[in-house]
Amino acid sequence: MEPLNHMKRPSLHHCASTTSNRRQFLKTTTAAGMAWMNPLAQQLARCAENDVSETRGKAIILLWMAGGPSQLETFDPHPSQNGSEGRKAISTPLKHLQLAQGLEEVAELMNDVSLIRSMVSQEGDHERAVYNVKTGYRPNPAIVHPSLGSIICHELPENAVEIPRHVSILPNEWPARGGYLGATYDAFQIGDPGQRIPDVISPVSKERLEQRLQGLDVVERAFLKGRDPEWIASHTRHRATIDEALKMMDSDQIKAFDVNLATATEVNAYGDTAFGRGCLAARRLIETGVRCVEVTLSGWDSHVNNHETQSKRIATLAPALAALIRDLKERELLENTMVLCGGEFGRSPELNPLEGRDHWPHGFSFLIGGGGIAGGKVIGATDPEGIRKQPENPVRVQDLHATIQHCLGIDSEKEIITPVGRPIFLSEGNVARELLVTS
Repeated sequence: MEPLNHMKRPSLHHCASTTSNRRQFLKTTTAAGMAWMNPLAQQLARCAENDVSETRGKAIILLWMAGGPSQLETFDPHPSQNGSEGRKAISTPLKHLQLAQGLEEVAELMNDVSLIRSMVSQEGDHERAVYNVKTGYRPNPAIVHPSLGSIICHELPENAVEIPRHVSILPNEWPARGGYLGATYDAFQIGDPGQRIPDVISPVSKERLEQRLQGLDVVERAFLKGRDPEWIASHTRHRATIDEALKMMDSDQIKAFDVNLATATEVNAYGDTAFGRGCLAARRLIETGVRCVEVTLSGWDSHVNNHETQSKRIATLAPALAALIRDLKERELLENTMVLCGGEFGRSPELNPLEGRDHWPHGFSFLIGGGGIAGGKVIGATDPEGIRKQPENPVRVQDLHATIQHCLGIDSEKEIITPVGRPIFLSEGNVARELLVTS
């Protein structure tokens, strides 16, 4: 694929704090008076503008709760809304924060991560909402937007990784896609990491494989005869794809996918589930240099019998999430690895006649930590009685994307020119600066 062009747009971000005038002044003067200076000076100017540390993320792990987890049974319990058989609230090290029963291991780690309790979306349909949260944009028939992991891999420099930099474990019907960035940035999809990855081990001997590749080379040369090789390379990536696959097959880094190589203690800590093994594999992949790993836990859609449905999912989520955070922290990876946990929307405050909860995009929760995100913070609040839809201090989906990109050193105000000539920003959101690690 030919490299995409990009331009810059003027900043639309304005801080709501008492220092906003000073920041705006610094922003204006540095843009006008320091344009001639070297990149280091420009970076220092941006630090002065933001009043945040230079802690930067290098990778991201997204724990995708497919179907829409109930905020009331996970990260935002309200006893009056939980129902008579709902989960009780439990304490955390933070006096102002409680989680739902069943998340005790996670509760102990809330000093290391933060919560957004006021996520809002305009999409209440599963497919559209998944698209919205994964890309930061609402669906548009004229364009397919790239997912967050695709943007990260496109914008951050390539590193010495011989396996895919964008991986999706246990994906459902809507996996992460490269969108207008191209299929090169689609996530590499695998199932349960406890099982062998298909098609990465040659079914024939090395000698026989070499013979097949030589035969393929003859066919390719014949196909290229009379055609522009540069056009073929940029539009089909056939040769590049084969080379990347062969490199992956021969690389020791592929062992990062195999959780059977981990100790029994490590595996048991995450829980004996496909999702738990997926989270362990995510940590191993990040250690290897993979940029983005998405691990899906399906089955949160609880229109019927909400409490039982949520309980089963929480029993799977809790040990895996807690073990992942602990592991990253102990291995000194959390500072540079952002962890996200959430789904496409939340669940309604009131139980329906079938003892279920329906779709609720008006105020749901996302756990976020590491990679430049401060720990121990809670952003926003939902109505304890469930009457008001609008939460306090709402955080839009695009704001979440802008914040993540900022923490990874990606300029969310960068404007990409798509292959069809359409200009589009990486994100149209505003950075939630109250979540950032301060200097």
